[in-house]
Amino acid sequence: MNRGAVVLVVLLAACGSSGNGDGGQGPPPGPSPGPGTQNPCATALTGNEADVSTGDEILGTVAARIRDQGLQAVSIPDKGTLVDGNPRGRALEGLWLHRAAEERRQRALAPPVTAPAPADADVGDIAVLQDQGDLILPANIFDLRATGLRFTRSGGGYDVTKIDASFRTPLGSRIILTDDDSARRDVPFGFSFYGRTQSAAFVNSDGNVTFGEEDKASTERNVSRLLTGPPRVSPFLADLDPSSGGKVFVNTSSDQYTVTWCGVRGFDSTDGTTTQLTLLPDGTIELKYGDTVTLPDAVVGLSPGRTGDFTPVDLSRAPVSGTGAVGERFAGAGTLDTVALSKRFYASHSDSYDQILFWTDQRIIRDAFSYELTVSNDVRGLGIDLYDLSSEYGSPGRLRSVVVMDCVCKFPDNPKTKFLGENNALSVMGQEVGHRWLAYLNFRDRNGQTSDALLGRDLAHWSFFFDSDASVMEGNDIEDLGGGQFRTVAAVERYSLLDQYAMGLIPPSRVPPFFYVEGATAVPSRERDSAPDVGVRITGTKREVLIEDVIAVNGARSPSSASAAKVHRQAFVYVVGRGRTASPSQIDKVDTFRRAWETFFEEATDGRMTAVTELK
Repeated sequence: MNRGAVVLVVLLAACGSSGNGDGGQGPPPGPSPGPGTQNPCATALTGNEADVSTGDEILGTVAARIRDQGLQAVSIPDKGTLVDGNPRGRALEGLWLHRAAEERRQRALAPPVTAPAPADADVGDIAVLQDQGDLILPANIFDLRATGLRFTRSGGGYDVTKIDASFRTPLGSRIILTDDDSARRDVPFGFSFYGRTQSAAFVNSDGNVTFGEEDKASTERNVSRLLTGPPRVSPFLADLDPSSGGKVFVNTSSDQYTVTWCGVRGFDSTDGTTTQLTLLPDGTIELKYGDTVTLPDAVVGLSPGRTGDFTPVDLSRAPVSGTGAVGERFAGAGTLDTVALSKRFYASHSDSYDQILFWTDQRIIRDAFSYELTVSNDVRGLGIDLYDLSSEYGSPGRLRSVVVMDCVCKFPDNPKTKFLGENNALSVMGQEVGHRWLAYLNFRDRNGQTSDALLGRDLAHWSFFFDSDASVMEGNDIEDLGGGQFRTVAAVERYSLLDQYAMGLIPPSRVPPFFYVEGATAVPSRERDSAPDVGVRITGTKREVLIEDVIAVNGARSPSSASAAKVHRQAFVYVVGRGRTASPSQIDKVDTFRRAWETFFEEATDGRMTAVTELK
């Protein structure tokens, strides 16, 4: 189930398929119906195709539906700010988006001569950037219907050509998959994928096959997941739910391994996809698409897994080639090019900022409220990889993070007005700014095992059942009533002492013991990834955690609080859409938030850190 995802879009040209061309190669091995043959999924969806499933699979389906119905019954439509639990992956996704957009611009004809766009300028301490068609990117519409693609190994990547789109038959045996589900179906031959032989394969409900490990997480189905997850073939990576409509089939033999998603619907949607994946013994991969794909958002491509090497391509223009991960991101709505935004900002400003906050004059983000990208991390002990992509974002070396707050129009004029659950504008900013350091900490539990029980949504926020001292990073301030009874009494007010340790503001010795509630049940019902809420009764077992337990898993924070920075420099940027005029009232509103934020940040860190937001 998609519990809110930040959708980042790769902009590529939308071109039609080119008939039944197969790139000059011979016919694909294995049985394949000829052109004009009815797609076998049409028959399969009428119930005439044999369904093969075990009793355990059926019982698992029923149990999963009951579970998911319970989750849906207590879900909160807008849970506030969202971020994926893989900071490096999110920054890489921003680069994928930007490189794809640059590739299209290089192919595009010169634009017609028009009146010059308004120049970028600073209005007080707000930098104003004017989109000229390069900052706010339009949608990348799915254009692979009734298309077949063949991926052939070439050096460090793959060559992609077009082939006949007819699906292979027979479809094979049906496997029962629910929402966010996976089933192991091994490849019966040694399949060479990016130079490594793979046989252990998992068919995931979300339109992809992974090697070596399953992937049924409910986090975003995006380029980040393609790049940083396990090795993957992705004919249609999207939030799919086979239990709500459609069927999934697997057919394996000595000469082919084929998985077909027939009319599988998107989560909580009547739109769906029909696609087929085939692996061949010589290492070739085929992806084919029906003519009724209606879901607008998906990632199509291949990845060796856990990589930063990639080539975004326009698959509709095949033949194309790429090194590393190869593919295309489709989306039905536009997005911000965060790399282009950052580079534009640095064209007129010095490298003096740890973080940039972008505000827009129109709603851009879907399925989320705001998000943060950590572009560089040099701090050990946070549960985050060490990496530096700052130069790719236009910074000579200082930039650590960018935050996209989205349209200033979404926020009340008074930054202290509560409007998003327990949040106000300042606490939303507090969470997004805090993602530069938080919240990714695992710990050593009472059994000596590594645990993520402190974490909630996307493993990047505190759990609802963690006594986070009303951290802006979620969780709650939980009162222990005794006898295994608890109550939430406050939320999203400050950075806790554990937060401040991760931010480098206090030493470990200043972090008191803290706790979470194990085996928790709540009234009203809540899950660990639920948004903070005051007044909820909880029953469970209190489990105390020491900072030593956190350090045992993540290592000590380095640099320590003795040398870590205590001043956080930020730039506030207002982005004006193409053909639009900067609104003085919106700029004033952003500036009001900026000034209120400085006070809030100092108070939220107990005076231990200062946010400096003036433009140099």
